[in-house]
Amino acid sequence: MSPNKKIATEEWLKTENYNYTLPPELIATEPARPKENSRLMVIERKSGRIIHTRFRNILSFIPAECGVVYNDTKVIKARLFGKKNSGGKIELLVNKEIHPGYFNVLIRGKVKVGTTIIFDETLRAKIVELLEDGSRVAVFLDAKKRELRFEELLAYLERLGHMPLPPYIDREDTEADVKLYQSVFAKQEGAVAAPTASLHFSDRLFSKLSEVFETLPVTLHVGAGTFKPVETEKITDHQIHSEYYEIPASTARLIDSKKKILALGTTVTRTVEHYARTAKRSGECDLFLHPGNPPVRIDYLLTNFHLPKSTLIMLVASFLGLQKTLKVYNEAIKNRYRFYSYGDAMLIL
Repeated sequence: MSPNKKIATEEWLKTENYNYTLPPELIATEPARPKENSRLMVIERKSGRIIHTRFRNILSFIPAECGVVYNDTKVIKARLFGKKNSGGKIELLVNKEIHPGYFNVLIRGKVKVGTTIIFDETLRAKIVELLEDGSRVAVFLDAKKRELRFEELLAYLERLGHMPLPPYIDREDTEADVKLYQSVFAKQEGAVAAPTASLHFSDRLFSKLSEVFETLPVTLHVGAGTFKPVETEKITDHQIHSEYYEIPASTARLIDSKKKILALGTTVTRTVEHYARTAKRSGECDLFLHPGNPPVRIDYLLTNFHLPKSTLIMLVASFLGLQKTLKVYNEAIKNRYRFYSYGDAMLIL
């Protein structure tokens, strides 16, 4: 291997190389309306061609005879506002249940073990552990001080909680976000962030997709860790978050077949690729895809434009390579695409 080749190969390892400068006005704080009117950049890897179109035209670009896999997770109203028993205000995000009745939570505000947070007369949380990554472990109690399981807590979240919009959407959630920050095929409750590539589909467009292509679900409950930036100098030193997933038997049969697969989003990609490596249809997915660990089963990817130095832009680079990914992102910025969860999409073929 020549020295130049070695240097080029090592570029993908450096976290700083996944950085880019985004004009703040290109961060989408509202989705396109109608949602399928969002823009779509189609990237043909073999020819190098880039096509600018609208999402409503996506069926014209999906290769014939491929299977389409989507994530049917449903975003819960995971954001709660309360006060400590000492009186200070607290914002809490329910991330996931880690053991029956014990929840990983993120808190904005200072708390210590034993702190009780009161949301109303029917719901309170008690902090039982502080974790090294800054998150906490909490139990939730009803009016009778009975510990709640996830299925029971959901009813309280539906009544008291708020939609957990990403931190870069710098506004309060509204009633409209209950529908907008949710895919039309959301079914299995448990996510605290939306699988954003799915947000572009209307009922009508998804029905059309299902008429033409075999469409099958997986469930991966997207956690708050999806927004965590990579802070290590080398991306391979980053410890990626884990998220619970399930794969139905029918979807596993598609993955086990020779049929080409389009993944609707990074969460689907990680789930399918985890199964392709482990043959496990449920469990915790902690797969980190990047140029040094590219996909082995997914052929095509639909995704949004992601945060700098995030594991998601690194996943995109596992399909395109680092230099081509940066070129595509520069093209998107030049053409005034809208970025992040409520932004526009790209289709990698």
